[in-house]
Amino acid sequence: MAGLFGLVWLSLWRDVKRLEAALGAALGEGERPPWPWWPWFRRLADDIERLARGRSEQAATRARLAQAGALIVERLPDPLIVLGADRSVRQANGAARAAFGEDIAAVLRHPTLRAAIDRAYTERATQSVAFSLPVPVQREVRASVVHLLQELPDGGAAIVVLADRSREQAVERMRADFVANASHELRTPLASLIGFIDTLRGPAADDPAAQARFLGIMAEQAARMNRLIDDLLRLSRIEVDEHLPPTSRVDLRALLLRLAAAFEVRLAERGMRLDLALAETLPEIPGDHDQIVQVGQNLLDNALKYGRDGGIVRLAAQATGAPGRPGVAIIVEDDGPGIPRDHLPRLTERFYRVDKGRSRAAGGTGLGLAIVKHVVNRHRGQLTIESEEGHFARFTVWLPAGEPGSPDGDKK
Repeated sequence: MAGLFGLVWLSLWRDVKRLEAALGAALGEGERPPWPWWPWFRRLADDIERLARGRSEQAATRARLAQAGALIVERLPDPLIVLGADRSVRQANGAARAAFGEDIAAVLRHPTLRAAIDRAYTERATQSVAFSLPVPVQREVRASVVHLLQELPDGGAAIVVLADRSREQAVERMRADFVANASHELRTPLASLIGFIDTLRGPAADDPAAQARFLGIMAEQAARMNRLIDDLLRLSRIEVDEHLPPTSRVDLRALLLRLAAAFEVRLAERGMRLDLALAETLPEIPGDHDQIVQVGQNLLDNALKYGRDGGIVRLAAQATGAPGRPGVAIIVEDDGPGIPRDHLPRLTERFYRVDKGRSRAAGGTGLGLAIVKHVVNRHRGQLTIESEEGHFARFTVWLPAGEPGSPDGDKK
């Protein structure tokens, strides 16, 4: 019996010594002096408690570091997406959510970016690519995919940094388009002005009646050039910011009421009547107030120029939209001669005119509907044009009524 007890005691002693050595290594204390036999279990309990406390502190430190890392990623000004080892999205910062909303997954599926991500994972090296996103508006994006040598605390294995270069590209296009358009469209009125000036200096130098008539024509041509330059500059400014959805809110009903009042005099001059049909309550919409005013002005101006004398111009607005995608439809309709069907697809092109002579006589620049299209695109809305020759032309602008920067405002 004594021998059996001795064997058990020897086995327990060996196990305690092994446990003592393991605890010393775990606590970073290495070899420790032997313990007297009586406080073994108390010392073991103390060491285990110290070990547990140390592990808890390490876990808390790791959690704080992970939280700090996530906060840094969240506050970075450029859109940044963290991908896991399985290439799933682990985190997208505020800039990425603001820029792409619910379209982040679609952005990552773009063939050019997907190929760069595959190369980064395979080669474990940074990849940089540039690509275009066609919807909801054309955007030029440059992406850098960085494969991390060590995974982040949240399992992130790579980061994708996206830089929106749309504004820079738009500025370059604006310069080229402005020069091309201005040189083309200003050539005719400038030639007319030069010709009239030569005439006034020569044959009409002593002819007051001819001078008065030519000066009137010159004033019209100068006004036309002024309108053209104003519209070109306005269109260029809109295009530069077209990829950025507006963040302020607009009371659409009050805006349309003021706009209708501003057109009363011009309508009366042509004996035309404005049929106003605005819903009593319209939701506020995310939008740029001045640009939406420009849309209404351009559409009403078209209805006034091309509607029939003594006719009716209808301005209506009502809440509409599919479930989960609320919006407001603004309708401008005239009862004029209408627009031939084959012209409808091209109406929003720059300088496209159905009747060039009538358009210029009415003071049109050929840019009004192009401005409307780009403003609607910036607001993530839709423009619909319907017409029946000899009866009417109807322009419908649908604008989303979601929160600024929300998916409702970003999808088309």
